[in-house]
Amino acid sequence: MPSSQTPSTLNDLLAQAEDFALFSMRQAGRVPPTVMAVSPKGLMVYLPESMGDERAKNNFANTARLICIAHDVTTVVLILESWMKMAAPGETLDPDEAPSEAIDRREVVVLAGESRDKKRQKFLPIVRTDAGGFFGFGESDLPDLNNFEGRFAEILPPQPAPAALKAQARLLLKAMGLTDEALGQTGSAS
Repeated sequence: MPSSQTPSTLNDLLAQAEDFALFSMRQAGRVPPTVMAVSPKGLMVYLPESMGDERAKNNFANTARLICIAHDVTTVVLILESWMKMAAPGETLDPDEAPSEAIDRREVVVLAGESRDKKRQKFLPIVRTDAGGFFGFGESDLPDLNNFEGRFAEILPPQPAPAALKAQARLLLKAMGLTDEALGQTGSAS
């Protein structure tokens, strides 16, 4: 299980996210979509109820943004299990082929991390047994990326939000049932 100590850097939070992903894969054979965020009060974790369609995926990303605004988050990592397709050297990807439908797709866990001064993504290739169970994470032959685009990018605002915006974000989160207690906020950093 991940450490209970609050991570102090993006690399620390990415390491904790990787531990969580490994724990989840070993226990359940999958990784639930997860937000891990560090605020002045400590570590917060959010897992949505589902991400079965485009609307749910958008809601997950927007909820992560609200959490960052409402809680003065300094570092955030999104943990997502995904299909990935890579273009062969010198080739381009077919824009009409979804990675989940590609014959040569790869199953990965994506760790998309952001702090105010740094962005870093890490891909953990999932290795399965012949029976389909989780065996472990393989070595990634992908470079660490610092440029990530799409709905799950730019979750952390570039600077702390004004007080009125924070209050609005807190109200929205409360209406969604995402109180400080639900997010794991205890009131003190460790």
